[in-house]
Amino acid sequence: MRADKVLKLKSVLSAQQNTFVRQTQLNQSSVRASFQVAKLIATNGRPFSDGEIVKKCMNAVAEEVCPDKKDVLNAVSLSASTVTRRIEEMGDNVYAQLQEKVKEFEFFALALDESNDVQDTAQLLIFLRGVNSNFEVSEELAALQSLKGTTTGEDIFGKVCQTMGELGLDWSKLASITTDGAPSMVGASRGLIGRMNKEMEERGLTPLLQVHCLIHQQALCCKVLKWESVMKVVVSCINFIRANGLKHRQFQAFLAELESAHGDVLYHTEVRWLSRGRVLRRFYELLPEINTFLLTKGKTVPELIDAEWKWDLAFLTDVTEMLNGLNLQLQGKGKLICDMYSHIKAFEVKIALLVGQVQKQDFTHLPVTKSLSAEKPVAPFPAEKSVEALEKLKAEFDVRFRELHVHAKEIRLFQNPFAANIDKAPPSYQFELAELQNCDILKDTFKPNGLIEFYASLPNETYPNIKRQAMKMSTLFGSMMKSPMKTTKGSRLTDEHLHQSLRLAVTGMEPDIGLLTSQKQAHSSH
Repeated sequence: MRADKVLKLKSVLSAQQNTFVRQTQLNQSSVRASFQVAKLIATNGRPFSDGEIVKKCMNAVAEEVCPDKKDVLNAVSLSASTVTRRIEEMGDNVYAQLQEKVKEFEFFALALDESNDVQDTAQLLIFLRGVNSNFEVSEELAALQSLKGTTTGEDIFGKVCQTMGELGLDWSKLASITTDGAPSMVGASRGLIGRMNKEMEERGLTPLLQVHCLIHQQALCCKVLKWESVMKVVVSCINFIRANGLKHRQFQAFLAELESAHGDVLYHTEVRWLSRGRVLRRFYELLPEINTFLLTKGKTVPELIDAEWKWDLAFLTDVTEMLNGLNLQLQGKGKLICDMYSHIKAFEVKIALLVGQVQKQDFTHLPVTKSLSAEKPVAPFPAEKSVEALEKLKAEFDVRFRELHVHAKEIRLFQNPFAANIDKAPPSYQFELAELQNCDILKDTFKPNGLIEFYASLPNETYPNIKRQAMKMSTLFGSMMKSPMKTTKGSRLTDEHLHQSLRLAVTGMEPDIGLLTSQKQAHSSH
């Protein structure tokens, strides 16, 4: 009887303990789920209050699909204040990981981008790319600094120093800095670059390699192709169609009746200049339909049936799409400077080739112009005007990328050490290059699209200088990372909350949600 009694007591105790364990596990799962949803809200740039909408959606789904799980889902706390705390904690966790990671960097580079948010506050984004001894390259948001007053080179320099100090970055490992080319950034004396080089000199360090964002440079080159005579007409027609809701719907219905390949015209905005290529292509392809529709609305646009204007539209469409293609080649996280340089050089060669071909009215590489040529327009192709535009574009590229060409030897050495001229190489690399270029095993393993892996495999004892130079070059930012900036829907964010949201949106690291959950005592949602 006593033994039976003991067994019954043990059974009751075990059941009670299991209940507590299950409840604890349920609460921890609810907290983890809360972190995951908060992370999605941050990475997608949504208002923190959206957590409450997500909660209602979860409950609505549970009601229809699994009513017995409704209480479980209801335990996930997603109030605006909870989402805010979760994002702060995950942002702090990622930043702590970054502070540990930078201790392993052999070299690092910075990229700075200054822009205004919707409240006209100047926001300075500072990106960091570093490499450790194993050639593991990391690219992260180092800081978002708000510039409340002036935005001089001295102000920006102060924020850079603050960021480097908070992260514990070593000035002696700073290899380069990439900016958007604004005067406050590149000024030789009062600009950021001038102050950075002065700081390096005072510390007894070599001057920084400075790079002007290649995408920004290319965008500036595009501005020589304004061709207002074309763009003014295109924008005017599009605005006439889309500015009025009724006209816009009627135009879409008109295209549907004609079974057109496209259902609408696209908007053009100067801020997003890449849209120009898509807008022009769509406008050209819908030109007959647009002209017919405008005539039915009593609007006559003589240029739409003018043969010479159509030549200009076709040519501008082709060249703008080429520029768009180059821009897309330059975009992307983790791009190496040598790859971006190759794309720039290739484009310069293409423009030079087009100048000769257009003079001969050879439209092999201009598909829209070629298709128009097949229609045998009344007016002759304006070759002189088109060649002049191409030559202006070529000259602009020569000027804008002159700074990049100065570093061509270093870039080529990094890109393919087997093709380097040993006699003209810096003395510290000559013996190492002689060893490298005569090693058949390394020649066989070399792949231009696997540079990082190749340099990581080189023995430190034999190629110390080549490896160090490769580390430096691998950190260079050819362009700024793309990141979401404060938008209307998030304009009420504080600077700190915006910083944490951006960090989670662009980081390559994962917040340690398991650790963050273990540090909390879970409570069911009220």
